[in-house]
Amino acid sequence: MVIKILGSGCMNCKKLEANVRKAIEEMGIDARVEKVTDFKDIASYGVMRTPALVVDEQVKLMGKVPSIGELKKYLI
Repeated sequence: MVIKILGSGCMNCKKLEANVRKAIEEMGIDARVEKVTDFKDIASYGVMRTPALVVDEQVKLMGKVPSIGELKKYLI
């Protein structure tokens, strides 16, 4: 599984990354987490609000930082 965090590197982007890493650790998922900060790359996903979460090339959410528990439903 490849999980991408799309965003400029702001505080919310960092929080989303931390929550994603904690969720995959708790779930025992083998996943690679990547950060995407280039705005052209972010726009290529159709994302207009960051941070955004992409799981296996599918945009799962944008513009918010869900809790670790909420994130788990996107990672199943």
